[in-house]
Formats: sequence, structure tokens, C-alpha cells
Amino acid sequence: RTVQQAKAKHSTGPFSWTAGLLFILVGGGLIQYFRYEKARMERARIAEQNKSVGKPRVGGKFELKDMWGGEVNEEMFKGRYMLVYFGFTHCPDICPEELDKMSAMIDLVTQKHGNFLTPIFITCDPARDTPEVIKGYLSEFHPKLIGLTGTYEQIKAVCKAYRVYFSTPPTIKPGQDYLVDHSIYFYLMDPEGDFVEALGRQHSPQEAARIINAHIADWKKPLRK
Repeated sequence: RTVQQAKAKHSTGPFSWTAGLLFILVGGGLIQYFRYEKARMERARIAEQNKSVGKPRVGGKFELKDMWGGEVNEEMFKGRYMLVYFGFTHCPDICPEELDKMSAMIDLVTQKHGNFLTPIFITCDPARDTPEVIKGYLSEFHPKLIGLTGTYEQIKAVCKAYRVYFSTPPTIKPGQDYLVDHSIYFYLMDPEGDFVEALGRQHSPQEAARIINAHIADWKKPLRK
């Protein structure tokens, strides 16, 4: 070995370029892992925070009628994630926009995790939104959407359970057109029927789908297709 070779080997120090590259790759992987764990723990914290002892703060029991005329309750939807939206079929602009957004969310979640999300539309206008009307209305959006209606008292009860505000004009004449003022959120419920997170108008379909997909990925128990 020449003096020059010995000096060259000594000049590299205790680490080679290969070792340095490996150190960078491992360090980058650890950073990504800790970021993922931090995000997962934050999602778990939000989900747990949205539960209360004995009774959920958002969601709960309901008895309604689906768009095929059958009687349904909250137990029938357990085992899968639920995405619930409250609106009405005579809504001129906001509901159609939100249902288009919901349709995109459904497709993005299905592409990532398969058929583990039940999208539900609950009317705030039971006087006009019969099962037949809702079925025809939702057919313009996404085939997986399930529409629910009921009596005024049933709708009032489910809106109260989900902390949804809705209001109709106090004096309406028969046949008169009117608008229903209501909350604009998507309510994500876990497979046990507990509230997870509310997604608002500030979330794009991609952002909302990313949040839903992350919660589904965190779920450790079996899911029902």
C-alpha cells in the first residue's frame, strides 16, 4: 500500500459515503414514521374527544324510512363507516354542490379502501321529501347514496341527535315553495356508530377523502362490506 492510498483512506474518516447515505435514508424514514404516528395519535385524540361517557355528543338512535320505503334504524348501518349529510331536494344550489362533492369523496375512499363507507342523505324537509322524491333526486348524483326521510318528529329527533340546525318559514301556504335553512356538514361516524369528525365546506373532496381514509386505516376491528 502506498503512502498516498493510506492518506486517502484516512481522509475519509470513520464513515464512508455508503454509510453516510444509509444514515440519511434511515433518518428520513424515522422522521416520516414519527410524523405518521403523530398524525395517527391526533386522529385518535379527536375521535376520543368526540365521545362522551354513556352517550355520544353527536349521533345516536334514530328510526326513519329509506328511499325504498323500508323502515331503518342506526343499528342497521353499524359495521361500516357512515358519512351523513343533511339537506333537502328543493335546495337550489348548496345541496347539489355538496352532494357532488360527496360523490367525489365516495369514489376516492372506495379506490383506496374498497366498499367500507355508507353515504347517507337525511332530509330536513319531510313534508315534501317522500321516499320516491328522494330516490329520484339522489339518482342524479351517486348510486351508493342512501336517502332517508320520516315524519316531522322523527326528522326533528335525528337532527337534534346530530346537532343539526334546521328551520322552515313559520307561515307556509299549501303548495307554496320555500327554502329550508340548515347546517352544512358531513358527519363521519365509525363502525360502532360513534361520531368521529365533521367535515365542512372548507374541505375539498381530496382533503375530506384523505381524512376519511386515514380513519379507516386506523380502525383495527373487522369491517362489514
